[in-house]
Amino acid sequence: MRGSSHLLGAYRPGNSPVHRAPLALKAAAVVILSAGVLAFRALPVLGAAFLLVLGAYAAARLLSESWRPLKLMWPILLLLGVFQAWSNGPAAALLVVGNIVVCVAAARLLTLTTALQDLLDGLVALAGPFRFLGADPERFGLTLALMLRSIPFLLGSAQDVRHSAMARGLERNPRALTVPVVIRAVAYAQQTGDALAARGIGESSGSPDVPKRRQAEGRG
Repeated sequence: MRGSSHLLGAYRPGNSPVHRAPLALKAAAVVILSAGVLAFRALPVLGAAFLLVLGAYAAARLLSESWRPLKLMWPILLLLGVFQAWSNGPAAALLVVGNIVVCVAAARLLTLTTALQDLLDGLVALAGPFRFLGADPERFGLTLALMLRSIPFLLGSAQDVRHSAMARGLERNPRALTVPVVIRAVAYAQQTGDALAARGIGESSGSPDVPKRRQAEGRG
């Protein structure tokens, strides 16, 4: 299966100061930097933020990764820049496009230098104060983990199906491109559901059928 981790910014192991920095510090830096460039909307602020992000990539020894958001987003950025230049002038276009690039690059550096499990643990801890409202942080973390695992699988599945259709000369056939992807997605969802059910995840602890089922399994 061809992955699409480059799109999501997969973790790059390392021992740089950025890698070793606490998650809370890195997340706060990303939030403050993004809020700053969006609030001030000034080219000097954008330039300073750009240099800070570039320096952080260099400190993380991931300077070659800093340009990847541009490679992935350039069609959208180009259209947005052209529209802004036409409606509000070149300075506004540079400001809008630059703000997006800086914010995306900063957020991507966070995912590049933080292990996925650490990210999920941080999000679970962040959701902890909402327990009094009936929230379940652990279930929230599990949902995010399943989502982050499913997205690369589905993207890779679509890419595999597309390459397979091209090899058979069916790249223009909508059915050949969509049906296999849907079948794979349904099968993946069923396998994931079975795996969760086998571990007792998703069962309601208050359901009267659960104790009976567990007693039956114990007798078996």
